[in-house]
Amino acid sequence: MELILRYRGSMGTPGARRQARGEVERLPSGSLRVRVYAGVDPGSGKRRYLTETVPAGPAADREAEAVRTRLLDQVDAVRNPRAAERPDALAEVRPRGRRRGELTVAAVARLAGVSAPTVSKVLNGRPGVAATTRRRVETALREHGYRRPEAVVRSPNVEVVFFGMQSYLAVGVMHGVERVAGAHRLAVGFTDAARQSATGRSWAHDLLSRQPCGVVVVHLGFTSEQHGLLATSGIPLVALDPTGEPEHSVPSVGAANWSGGIAAARHLLSLGHRRIAVVAGPADRMCARARLGGIRAAMAEHGRPLDERLVRVGQFAFEEGYEHARELLRLPEPPTAVLCGNDLQALGVYEAARQAGLRIPEDLSVVGFDDIPAVRWCGPPMTTVRQPMVEMGAAAAELVLTLAAGRVPAQSRVELATTLVVRDSTAPPR
Repeated sequence: MELILRYRGSMGTPGARRQARGEVERLPSGSLRVRVYAGVDPGSGKRRYLTETVPAGPAADREAEAVRTRLLDQVDAVRNPRAAERPDALAEVRPRGRRRGELTVAAVARLAGVSAPTVSKVLNGRPGVAATTRRRVETALREHGYRRPEAVVRSPNVEVVFFGMQSYLAVGVMHGVERVAGAHRLAVGFTDAARQSATGRSWAHDLLSRQPCGVVVVHLGFTSEQHGLLATSGIPLVALDPTGEPEHSVPSVGAANWSGGIAAARHLLSLGHRRIAVVAGPADRMCARARLGGIRAAMAEHGRPLDERLVRVGQFAFEEGYEHARELLRLPEPPTAVLCGNDLQALGVYEAARQAGLRIPEDLSVVGFDDIPAVRWCGPPMTTVRQPMVEMGAAAAELVLTLAAGRVPAQSRVELATTLVVRDSTAPPR
């Protein structure tokens, strides 16, 4: 392999500020690997580097030089708090120094009864610390309000944490986050908390070892310990469609679920339906409660309070919609319409109606929520409430990059509008 050394700054001039060094290495494949020295970790004493690979090609040398310059600028921005503003998201991060009275790593080590390198390992998510010791250090960090002051060079990426990634909603969020991160020349990483939970690993600990510039958690509850662990290491967190009300210090992005429930119920009422059933989402999900609350409000507004005997609660799954619909359609006075907490439940209602010999919408009207692609292709195409998942992902990415740059967002809660999409699954009752 060929090593091409390039430097910037007057490193040999007496009294001059020592600047970062950039190395370009030609790999056997012809690609160029750019590596820039980014300082020493104060806890472990190890050197840190920013690296990036440029694919082989006629313009590889020029592209590698541009990458080297950009990485050097990122390092300079962290080392020099008075550096000029730059469009790159990481270059906007301004490190702060140690303020009087703030805890040091050594002080935390004394409180937890461990060594300073052990505290550094916990802060950086590195292995080699017993579980009980790690918990003791994390407790000391959290309870004593430790905040990492040193100028940490973050990885140039945003991490998105899902609880299960096999859904159309996850794909929309991915596109939205990537659109914003890509505009800032940042990569996007994805973590499945459900898979990690099954293996006994903590997604928060894994993220510490990767040191992203920000984290977006999607459809996921998180503990104060997990949030505190990231906050202690200076990694900002944003919740997208959180399962419950997030802590006041955690910015969040969601859809107008209450308004969506109102729009869906008003649509059925305007068609003349009066015996309306609801298959709602799980009661522990904030979005499910808001959708059901909107339905109740709309029906009460029209002088037709929701009949609680026609309300069923279940998981956001096809099987739940199917089972609840079978039960509802067997009632002596079955409903003429079913409002569902999401599209998967509504598809389950479709199947229950088919098996019962009922036609949609002639015998039964059905409304979903989310507007996943499949509901445009089912027979008949489904009336549903659309969630702007791509836009929600983009809004969450904007929020987390604002926090990563050390700025206070204009609002800590962003709520995007939902839209009723009327198709062929709803009609006046017979």
